[in-house]
Amino acid sequence: MTVHKAELGRFFEDFVAGDVFQHPFGRTISEADCAWFTLLTCNTNQYHFNADLARQNPVSGGRILVNSGFTIALVLGLSVIDMSQNAVANLGMTDLRLKHPVYVGDTLYAESICTGTRASASRPGFGIVSMSTRGLNQDGDEVLSWDRSVMLPSRESGYGQDYFPTAKTGAMTLPA
Repeated sequence: MTVHKAELGRFFEDFVAGDVFQHPFGRTISEADCAWFTLLTCNTNQYHFNADLARQNPVSGGRILVNSGFTIALVLGLSVIDMSQNAVANLGMTDLRLKHPVYVGDTLYAESICTGTRASASRPGFGIVSMSTRGLNQDGDEVLSWDRSVMLPSRESGYGQDYFPTAKTGAMTLPA
């Protein structure tokens, strides 16, 4: 019997500059997502929740525009599984570019390229990974992009590993 330990994400030594990660999940944005996020963040721009007013917006083609804060958060979230699941700190995000409108009903995907790695000068057992990430809609239009850096532990550090509890009743076995 093989036990597959709980493990998710990558560690510092798993990254090589030039490697591209097509993140596995896509996410369709609903009107409720857009309205909820907009109201949660106290954004009063009605183009995000007022369909009547949105019909008058020359940029949106009459459709409700998704709050760009939500778009950023969603694409960032889609990238986490590959790029920063085990990060102990986000160190920076630069050069954010909003390139194409996002509408209710769009499905977003994300991909990232590792642009560099270096050992942390201040924290032994950790490294800095730099990346560029972009979000694509269902038609392949690039909706946004940015550059980001995170601090990740190495496997040797032990951080982010062996967190699954040991069952007090012993290991799982096949029923008799």
